[in-house]
Amino acid sequence: MGMMGEALTQVVIPVAALVGIGFALLQWLLVSKVKLSADSDINNGYSDSLIEEEEEGIDHEDVAVKCSEIQKAISVGATSFLFTEYRYLGIFMGVFAAIIFLFLGSVKGFSTKSEPCAYNIGSLCKPALANALFSTIAFLLGALTSVFSGFLGMKIATYANARTTLEARKGVGKAFIVAFRSGAVMGFLLAASGLLVLYVSIHLFSIYYGDDWEGLYESITGYGLGGSSMALFGRVGGGIYTKAADVGADLVGKVERNIPEDDPRNPAVIADNVGDNVGDIAGMGSDLFGSYAESSCAALFVASISSFGISHDYTAMSYPLIISSMGIVVCLATTLFATDFVEIKNVSEIEPSLKRQLLISTILMTAGIAIVSFLALPSEFTLFNFGSTKTVRNWHLFFCVSIGLWAGLVIGYTTEYYTSNAYSPVQDVADSCRTGAATNVIFGLALGYKSVIIPIFAISIAIYVSFSMAAMYGIAVAALGMLSTIATGLAIDAYGPISDNAGGIAEMAGMSHKIRQRTDALDAAGNTTAAIGKGFAIGSAALVSLALFGAFVSRAGIEAVDVLTPKVFIGLMVGAMLPYWFSAMTMKSVGSAALKMVEEVRRQFNTIPGLMEGRAKPDYATCVKISTDASLREMIPPGALVMLTPLIAGTLFGVETLAGVLAGSLVSGVQVAISASNTGGAWDNAKKYIEAGASDHARTLGPKGSDPHKAAVIGDTIGDPLKDTSGPSLNILIKLMAVESLVFAPFFATHGGLLFKFL
Repeated sequence: MGMMGEALTQVVIPVAALVGIGFALLQWLLVSKVKLSADSDINNGYSDSLIEEEEEGIDHEDVAVKCSEIQKAISVGATSFLFTEYRYLGIFMGVFAAIIFLFLGSVKGFSTKSEPCAYNIGSLCKPALANALFSTIAFLLGALTSVFSGFLGMKIATYANARTTLEARKGVGKAFIVAFRSGAVMGFLLAASGLLVLYVSIHLFSIYYGDDWEGLYESITGYGLGGSSMALFGRVGGGIYTKAADVGADLVGKVERNIPEDDPRNPAVIADNVGDNVGDIAGMGSDLFGSYAESSCAALFVASISSFGISHDYTAMSYPLIISSMGIVVCLATTLFATDFVEIKNVSEIEPSLKRQLLISTILMTAGIAIVSFLALPSEFTLFNFGSTKTVRNWHLFFCVSIGLWAGLVIGYTTEYYTSNAYSPVQDVADSCRTGAATNVIFGLALGYKSVIIPIFAISIAIYVSFSMAAMYGIAVAALGMLSTIATGLAIDAYGPISDNAGGIAEMAGMSHKIRQRTDALDAAGNTTAAIGKGFAIGSAALVSLALFGAFVSRAGIEAVDVLTPKVFIGLMVGAMLPYWFSAMTMKSVGSAALKMVEEVRRQFNTIPGLMEGRAKPDYATCVKISTDASLREMIPPGALVMLTPLIAGTLFGVETLAGVLAGSLVSGVQVAISASNTGGAWDNAKKYIEAGASDHARTLGPKGSDPHKAAVIGDTIGDPLKDTSGPSLNILIKLMAVESLVFAPFFATHGGLLFKFL
């Protein structure tokens, strides 16, 4: 037993979650003080003379009203899309919940008799039918929490975008604080609600399961499955929506018509801004919630079949949840450095401030992990290790969690180096635009491939060290370590799309060039931080899926996964192919939707008299409808590919082939995801580097509308589906197939391999 008693553990976890929720509400209250109305508070505490100076003599009385109208249009569009998407997902949830219940219930012929435990020899566990029922309930809870996380994130982002625009009148520092606080609202609500729902679910399930911790934590794995299945459709659907609008708006508006980004004359501009919220915010929120849920479930399942579970040591068993609780407290302190302790006075300080958030949270969390490891864990204990047991000490787990945490920082900083226009890789890509789009594309692809090297070494070292010290449980808690600062990671990630929307609103409201420069600076930093967020998501997905893979192998009763056997090797080959098949489907979906969008935008420019001159308004609604219809229709085939592959492989070919599929998709998917995300991020920031013209080199490539700039826009357009649709969705593919295989492992072990039984 550790020094921390069970009673204290029962208090610490929910209190930390409630503190996180309370802090999120406080940040929201501070953001809400910026008013969007035409009353006496229109200037939000600024004197008229100050605003006139900031806007270079432009002081429209109706600026706040215009911002409010645009914000409302974006919010209505995003809410409408998500409600429509969730109706489709509601049907999927019902159907898949029935599949889980029927498949798992049939393992023992829907028997209601207690069964001998698989790991706690000599004890009786609850019937398979109970496992089927509670796994189904856990799946629905995870799915609903994921949907809630995505929807809440979108509402916060659409609430904050116009407020960020208005604060930019006072200076870049004030706008930064509003955008970052809004991101923090999402980060803390998601981290805290995910922890609280998991904690409450375990306690409610334990009323039935009692001392059967093996059955309890096996059924809890459904929570991770529900979270990631919703995240997959959210990421793919939202990604198709946002990139169809973005590509259509850029190709016709910027390249053909030579009008600025987010110009109100562009018919696709509202759809583009709506897309930032449904793809980059709602999809990303569901994605990181899924990673958190799965890493927690993987660690809890492996612990339940180790000495923690068998000896019913509640505090040691709850170690993953205590780590997450400590993470909330650490992130709360870290956030204050960005919003209260350090003031941003000019544009050059934005990106360093966001990078400091990562470093500060990592250093503080390392100390937090040490405290938790020595208080919550016994000095020595045993962990399940593929049929045998491994003796582990508490400091071993401290190193496992810490190496996951620091590997995340390495991945984040490497991603920043390859995607920020402050460093030579992106500047080289921008320079290649001198000779046209072709060389830009070549340089961008090369950058993406090269950016894979350091993250893969970081992940590999984390895997080797954590497995050597604590077997599969070590890998599971290393993944949790990487995600322990999820509240800060999400705040940094959500900040980007909020700033992007703020710039769009400034352009559409006709605010001065100086305001647009400030929002562009916020957005450029946000592009890099979004790439860092994707790097964290992909790195943690690799560790999570490996931990889930280990749990699946244990639960399916596989003694060893031998790649020399034909059953495993064919699975390996097919699994390695799946990320390419999935990417092809999502890329083509974006291309098809973008094609329709381009044709519609061209039609409006050609047929609406006075549109280019600004005398007539475009038909925004038609473009919103094109993106909505395309994303809802096109998200189904990629989603079906991911959800059906484990079911088909396990049922027809058996657990050994499925193990090969999971290993192949993990190894291949991580590489493709990192290169796709970083290539797209680099192209985007190369374009912004030319547009900003902040250095002598950048000015030789500009201004906007020059040939190098047009080449950069084409590169950015090609990169859009890579960085915002295919790349981010791939990390969900690898972890979702792993957690689905774990949930269905009892069925596959009993009834799987039908094809080989007849051959």
